[in-house]
Amino acid sequence: MQSTRPSSLPALDAEAQAHSAAVVDHLRQHIAASGGWLSFDHWMAQALYAPGLGYYTAGSVKLASDPGSARHPGGDFVTAPELTPLYAATLARQAAQWLQATGTRQVLEFGAGSGALAEGVLAELDRLGVPADYAIVEVSADLRARQQTRLAPLGARVQWRDRLPTSFEGVVLANEVLDAMPVRLFGFTEDGQAFERGVSWQDGFVWQDRPADPALAATLATRLPALPGYVSEINLQGEAWVREMGLWLKRGAALLVDYGFPRREYYHPQRAAGTLMCHLRHHAHADPFVAPGMQDITAHVDFTAMADAALEGGLDVIGFTSQARFLMNAGLLDLLGGLDPTDTRAYAQATAPVQKLLSEAEMGELFKVLAIGRDVPVASMGFARGDRRDHL
Repeated sequence: MQSTRPSSLPALDAEAQAHSAAVVDHLRQHIAASGGWLSFDHWMAQALYAPGLGYYTAGSVKLASDPGSARHPGGDFVTAPELTPLYAATLARQAAQWLQATGTRQVLEFGAGSGALAEGVLAELDRLGVPADYAIVEVSADLRARQQTRLAPLGARVQWRDRLPTSFEGVVLANEVLDAMPVRLFGFTEDGQAFERGVSWQDGFVWQDRPADPALAATLATRLPALPGYVSEINLQGEAWVREMGLWLKRGAALLVDYGFPRREYYHPQRAAGTLMCHLRHHAHADPFVAPGMQDITAHVDFTAMADAALEGGLDVIGFTSQARFLMNAGLLDLLGGLDPTDTRAYAQATAPVQKLLSEAEMGELFKVLAIGRDVPVASMGFARGDRRDHL
């Protein structure tokens, strides 16, 4: 089954085309080594993370500020920390409450992007008088280099790690991390039988379905009814990552921010084509086979699955709400109110990205915030109103 290739995507220069061709050859070798069929999570893992080739491990520019800005025309997508420093400052307020309540001083960030979140969080923690050291786990060599350049003035206060800690006490931050973890694709035939969608090669990458293995079929049976013609994703790797956090997060809390839904919405019958999404030079589309290695590939997050994984790992589910509600609870509007409204130009520049963060039509409702942890003896400020744990 051929994918439907989107039109009007930006053209790639010769260097980018050559790199993508090398990634295609690499993926073809993996398909051949797997007998002609590769599960999509393995295909996605190679397209994003193959050493020296994948989107996150090669030198492609990934992040930019607002795509309308002439100062930052590159990149493939925009994240909240790139939009405004007020985002990081607001997350820092929640982090400060947790650090003080648990008597810890460590912050650990996964996938730190350009370093904007780390920079902003530490600046606000300093302003609040909350001492903290910062560590980053980053799989992208070029993003790590950007982070190290940006955060160099902070010296040894910021450290980089190549692997998960064996024991950690403090605050964990993961902003748009789960959506980039490889997912398995599945669906149901017209007679309700579960299948797994993988990738083959027939003069190009093509979808090929095969019956779901017993373990996958059993898992799907516990999560949604068999819907004929339905195709979606399941992020078992993300669930394992959250579950394993229970082994090393000894005291403290983790803040997981991403776009997604609780399960009843994620697997809604009307969402019959799933949530797989790709980003190429600020163009969003749904074909992962376009320019492998040069575009981001993501899937929305099933937050019910992540909350269940946290509980299975022995962690508590501290709170769950929309990004807009979390940011307002944690003091974003107070921070905005501290700006000088008489400086109309600066005030307008500050309020525009805040509206994007809070608007239901933009990021405010699509993005959710899940907090999990252990031995946090305080009611978390970010979930004081509008906590939706009962929706999970």
